[in-house]
Amino acid sequence: MTAGKRRGRRVEWVAGSAVALALLFAGVVTVASARGGADGADRAAAAPHPPAADSADAGFARDMAVHHQQAVEMSFIVRDRTKDEEVRRLAYDIANTQANQRGMLLGWLDLWELPKTAAGEPMGWMAAGHEGHSAKGMDGMPGMGTGYRAHDGSLMPGMATRTELDRLRTASGRAAEIRYLRLMTEHHRGGIDMARGCARLCTVKAEKRLARGMVEAQQSELDEMARLLAARGSAPRS
Repeated sequence: MTAGKRRGRRVEWVAGSAVALALLFAGVVTVASARGGADGADRAAAAPHPPAADSADAGFARDMAVHHQQAVEMSFIVRDRTKDEEVRRLAYDIANTQANQRGMLLGWLDLWELPKTAAGEPMGWMAAGHEGHSAKGMDGMPGMGTGYRAHDGSLMPGMATRTELDRLRTASGRAAEIRYLRLMTEHHRGGIDMARGCARLCTVKAEKRLARGMVEAQQSELDEMARLLAARGSAPRS
């Protein structure tokens, strides 16, 4: 990437307004992005027989949209709490990527004429009954599929609590960087496990490809976050 492109991206990142962020969280911008900017993916996801509301395809789309929304929120928080270029660049990449992916997921739910929220336990689509996988989840993470207790705003494994988000908002400089990197590391771990679940259980090919791409990209970002934490004399929480 050229220096000019990096500068341009930073300017765009810094210029994001509170109004745009509010629209993003409301889902307006992301759904519009899915409809207008991912026509090929939409066509690929328009299966002759759309998935059912209780399918892995629909469950993954709903849950990952919620999961991604928090990653975007945390990235906007740290943007305003540090001046470190490396962390801000990582936060920009995460926010931009996950906002776009969230738009695709919500757009697919619209395409399939399925609700964006559903009654019942988050991650239920990963529970036993979908091709016989256990309630421990695809990679043994406790609570994935069944049994995870939502608490303090953390709806799924890997999600930060409201208390943790408040602490991130009040931190600054290196302390904010470390808190963000640790929280996002746990967030990515949860997201990777969920994406692996979709790669195994989802039936819509475009969605399976997206899930596989999430695993690869987020694993690379985990490696980068470990490096950034080590440079700050810290490490991911065990």
